[in-house]
Amino acid sequence: MRCFFLIVSCLIFFEGCALSEAQTADQPNIVIVFADDLGYGDLGTYGHPTIMTPHLDRMAAEGMKFSQFYSAASVCTPSRAALLTGRLPVRSGMASDARRVLFPDSKYGLPAEEITIAEALKEVGYATAAIGKWHLGHHDQYLPTNHGFDSYYGIPYSNDMNRVVGGQWKEIFWEPKVEFWNVPLMRDLEIIERPADQTTITKRYTEETVEFIRENKDGPFFAYLAHSLPHVPLFTAEEFNGVSRRGLYGDVIEEIDWSVGQIMQALEEEGIADNTLLFFTSDNGPWLTFDTQGGSAGLLRGGKGMTWDGGMREPGLAWWPGTIPAGVVQPIVASTMDLFTTALAMGGADVPDDRIIDGKNLLPALTGESAEEVRDSYIYYRGATIYAARKGPWKAHFITQWAYESDNQYMEHDPPLLYNLDLDPSEQYDIAADHPEIIQEIRDVVKMHQDNMVARDDQLAARDSTHF
Repeated sequence: MRCFFLIVSCLIFFEGCALSEAQTADQPNIVIVFADDLGYGDLGTYGHPTIMTPHLDRMAAEGMKFSQFYSAASVCTPSRAALLTGRLPVRSGMASDARRVLFPDSKYGLPAEEITIAEALKEVGYATAAIGKWHLGHHDQYLPTNHGFDSYYGIPYSNDMNRVVGGQWKEIFWEPKVEFWNVPLMRDLEIIERPADQTTITKRYTEETVEFIRENKDGPFFAYLAHSLPHVPLFTAEEFNGVSRRGLYGDVIEEIDWSVGQIMQALEEEGIADNTLLFFTSDNGPWLTFDTQGGSAGLLRGGKGMTWDGGMREPGLAWWPGTIPAGVVQPIVASTMDLFTTALAMGGADVPDDRIIDGKNLLPALTGESAEEVRDSYIYYRGATIYAARKGPWKAHFITQWAYESDNQYMEHDPPLLYNLDLDPSEQYDIAADHPEIIQEIRDVVKMHQDNMVARDDQLAARDSTHF
């Protein structure tokens, strides 16, 4: 009798193993790595001559490189809300003309009613972890563990907030010290270090991510690694000081590249690389006002805070051995919002039908099944206002504005400026006078968008009486 029960138990065990393997195969793991203020031209594979990024270059060589991949915003908070919810941030109230990002004295954060990638995947059996910069609300109810993540390890807002020393801000940033900023490092809802030691923060984020991967190798899992850098102030671990010909900024990027290499190595060592999508991108363009402490948008115009393409077009690298064809340069217009819809499709989760989702499913493009455009238009918001719009290769600017300068050159344009981004990705040659019919088509796209827009109340402008 004991033998009988032993045999039955073994059969049940092996059947469970087989089921687990089948479920895992049907639900690939997902790792999203999100840099902060990294520009379109900052990686070797996107043409930088002196920043060495062998691991990110390998992602491109063995996977897919997007040449027209956009963030939904040109600054931190709204871009993160868009990635995690698949929605333009104005829909969730996470875009504002009054206060463009959240601060340590902000009252609100990402509303509980919003559905994140983590919440949707958790419903279908995924383990979830958020590592790094959050910036979607620092009060308990807004932190990652209340938005679908099983665990959180990171800083709740930008690494330059809570500055506690006086002096000229550029001098402070040019020779930064950890103690200049009272930024907290958190685990779940608890502050575990303050100020966070930013010299080792990239390394520790990486170790946390690798540990999560190894602990959940039987899958499925979703890891969201949002690096604090290369947002200023710039810090690196000692072993990366002075390694780059590009100076401190290059050192920071090369440490982030090392981080990606550690993740790829962990996936390969655990034998799950061919069942994992690894995606690398950035929240917005380079912070140009910081000169060599900021990055480069390459041939693109503008940078962080702007709706010129340099502020919103980002590197987009996808690596999934055996599924994504190697060495493909993908020219379709895609967005960070598409990662929401793509992740849900991969995990077998239903896309919410009670709200507008702006993200598109990139799986057919990633797998090579289809090279067709997933969208024929794109709307460029600055805060809660439409500044530009794109239809096909044509981009019209209704408003242009520089960023972070005393004279920020706010200008309204009627007729709007018009550029053909296929011919002129640097947006240098206004051809509006030659194509009034194209301008009208883009106006029609914007009108249709506005007619269907239901914007949530501004969640960024309100301040709290208590300071975090």
